[in-house]
Amino acid sequence: MVGDIFGEPGRAALAKLLPRLREEHAIDFCVVNCENAAGGFGVTAPMAKQMLEQGADVLTSGNHIWDKKEIVEFITKDNLLLRPANFPAGTPGVGHVTIKCGPHRVAVLNLMGRVFMNPLDCPFRKADEILPELRRETPIILVDMHCEATSESQAMGWYLDGRVSAVVGTHRHVQTADERVLPGGTAYITDLGMTGPTDGVIGVDREAILQRFLTQMPVRFEPAKGPAALHGVVIAIDPETGRATDIRRLRVGA
Repeated sequence: MVGDIFGEPGRAALAKLLPRLREEHAIDFCVVNCENAAGGFGVTAPMAKQMLEQGADVLTSGNHIWDKKEIVEFITKDNLLLRPANFPAGTPGVGHVTIKCGPHRVAVLNLMGRVFMNPLDCPFRKADEILPELRRETPIILVDMHCEATSESQAMGWYLDGRVSAVVGTHRHVQTADERVLPGGTAYITDLGMTGPTDGVIGVDREAILQRFLTQMPVRFEPAKGPAALHGVVIAIDPETGRATDIRRLRVGA
């Protein structure tokens, strides 16, 4: 599972590294959060298609999913790009999908937190609503919990422990060092981190961010220049039980 793709540097890092990492780690299935792929704000249909061609099996998103209005047409036609499942009823697209993976099936559920974010439907109750359907299809269930508050990510990890294979956090663009397999067999990390430029501030040009902090004046956010890295995790799962057996952090320079 790969952390938020940020701008052109993140897309380039994914293109360069993902095929190699899939081979190196014998990856069966890959989930990529793409909501910042277009200059840090949203994703376009050509970008989404390209990431799927490069080795992503499912794309997840979050609060920036609607920043590029043309994505609405794409997301209604292709369920390999998810939007958070706890958006209100009637929102375009879907929040979960189940995909064939060799002899097995893998379900991916995209949720979004509400602390310091948009007031969506409750992600905890939405998970309760959806999980019985997914568990009828497969024991292997991967959850992208897109949150601002670390506490909300951790709470979801514990809430779903034993009911899903993995709960990973996205959105904050800073990889956390708390990866573990919870007692019920759910692999967990508070934030995957970001796939994008490493010399900015959460992906953005650092001079612009410094000016914002120093002057409190609005500035235009642009992706930082310079080196980039891919952040994410590799999770091992028993396909019969759906329980995770291992989770390892990845930070690979491009």
